[in-house]
Amino acid sequence: MSDIIEITDFQAPELDVYARLTEAQLLNREFPEEGMFIAESPKVIKRALLAGYEPVSFLMEKRHIDGEGKEILASVKDVPAFCAEFDILTQLTGFKLTRGMLCAMRRKTLPDVKEICKNKSRIVILDKVMNPTNVGAIIRSAAALGMDAVLLTPGCSDPLYRRAARVSMGTVFQIEWTFLSDDSFDEIRYLGFKTVAMALKDNSVSINDPVLLGEKKLAVIMGTEGDGLSDQTIKRCDYTVKIPMYNGVDSLNVAAASAVAFYCLGNKRQ
Repeated sequence: MSDIIEITDFQAPELDVYARLTEAQLLNREFPEEGMFIAESPKVIKRALLAGYEPVSFLMEKRHIDGEGKEILASVKDVPAFCAEFDILTQLTGFKLTRGMLCAMRRKTLPDVKEICKNKSRIVILDKVMNPTNVGAIIRSAAALGMDAVLLTPGCSDPLYRRAARVSMGTVFQIEWTFLSDDSFDEIRYLGFKTVAMALKDNSVSINDPVLLGEKKLAVIMGTEGDGLSDQTIKRCDYTVKIPMYNGVDSLNVAAASAVAFYCLGNKRQ
């Protein structure tokens, strides 16, 4: 059982990790072994715990001690659970959006690309997708629609940022993911994947092309918001796929496009 500690002051040092440290400070690139992240909402926290992430502390409304948080607090030992009334907690930026419970957790060492791609047939590559909301939504679609893993280029938002993990509904802890070392995708080709550029190009194949669907190993590449994939990246891919659209609509948000792509190309089709 967690240790329940009531706080009465927003400036309490125990709240620094929740209220005064930035995402970059929590990530701690200089000492990654000390990196942390904040899981938001009971559902996300439960999925992180089930995935083996180590809790450092909890912050919650008092009413959740015997409510939604009861099962979570009972599942861990010797982890401080700081609690307060709602009017104190609302002084924290964004606390109203948390469904009443936060958990500071330690990061794990990320797997390397070769390890994460082993025995996989459908993977996603996000190329400089910088909006954490989009990263979270894409990961949720990948987990739901038959993709095996997600790889991110260095320019992407971190999937464990609070907003990304929250939007993913905790699926960021259910599907494997890691960062690529660069933007070249050469390692993916070496591992036997055919690359699929999702791009607004007329010289493209249908998303239902039987040859495309018949490939044993596909890496579906989604580009950054606004500009999409670079021409250089598109030229180096094995396939270019354009989602057909109607009524004068010329593009979809990258998260919406990912859901369409994964539904058509994911493992459920095999």
